[in-house]
Amino acid sequence: MTTSRRQLLHLGASAAGLMAATSASAAAATGAPAPLYAPRLRPGDTLGLVSPANATFEREPLKMAIESLQALGFKVKPGEFVAARRGPFAGTDAQRAADLNAMFADDSVAGVIAMTGGSGCNRIVDRLDYAQIRRRPKFFGGFSDLTSLVNGIQRQTGLVTFHGPVAVSEWNDYSVQSFRALVMNAEAAVLRNPVVKPSDDLIVREERISTLRGGKAQGRLVGGNLTVLASLAGTPYFPDCRGALLFLEDINEYIYRIDRCLSTLRLTGALGQVAGVVLGRFTKCEPGEGYGSLTLDEVFDDYFGPLNVPVYRGAAIGHIKRKMTVPVGAPAEMDADAGTVRLLQPAVT
Repeated sequence: MTTSRRQLLHLGASAAGLMAATSASAAAATGAPAPLYAPRLRPGDTLGLVSPANATFEREPLKMAIESLQALGFKVKPGEFVAARRGPFAGTDAQRAADLNAMFADDSVAGVIAMTGGSGCNRIVDRLDYAQIRRRPKFFGGFSDLTSLVNGIQRQTGLVTFHGPVAVSEWNDYSVQSFRALVMNAEAAVLRNPVVKPSDDLIVREERISTLRGGKAQGRLVGGNLTVLASLAGTPYFPDCRGALLFLEDINEYIYRIDRCLSTLRLTGALGQVAGVVLGRFTKCEPGEGYGSLTLDEVFDDYFGPLNVPVYRGAAIGHIKRKMTVPVGAPAEMDADAGTVRLLQPAVT
């Protein structure tokens, strides 16, 4: 029997509707806003380039960031204040928030990406026009200090946002493939580390996964930079962790500070609510000065061991060259033994 194009479109729409209804029901059960999906980005679309965090102090990084986005196939619209500076920030709080709100209001802009991380996003997370973002859902992405905004937007609107490269990141083959699969091709992809073959060694030493507690779990993906996430605790912009898959990463923090941030998540009750944990890279997180330090292994065992949920460490998430794009708010299944996260449906429409 031959199926007509109209029938195929009807079947596709029915399936999409069923997935949306299932996601909405799951969200209602946890008290989270129903997931809202942005349209996929396509070659030729215009990306709005904003700097919600640190200033870019030289002209060349901004030029290279624009060239990278153009090489991905996009037109680029820099925000009015993308090259502004006030102290370490890319302009005043009002200017940085205004740029982001303007991009969501601009119908010619298909998506919004941050220039760089740093600090300052917490200063503007309460200045965003969330009603407008709900009316005009678009791709929004970044990592590091952008953890504040990708989680804040997701919590306030339900929009699935993306923890992934900023414009100034190195857009290597792995990072590009991950970004395109999720954001442009609308794939229900499996997120896994790049395969690196040992060049002159008996074993693989790069991109390794270690399983702290095996098993599989399903839930909405939430998380990002641990330090920034902990700073949101107790605010309306902290993610709903009930039944969630929590992913974490950090950089340049003494181990005692990692311990302190995890204790904050435990004391808020968030850790006790998660269905599983994915630990990315904790780059240059080393012992501080003093009489001694716990190791990261010991800290992670102390906080995640008692949870009795699947946990694995070493995911390609964080301040590293080859980084995966992770959709915040999207339903997924993690496999702590395989070291993978499988999306249960596309993260864009």
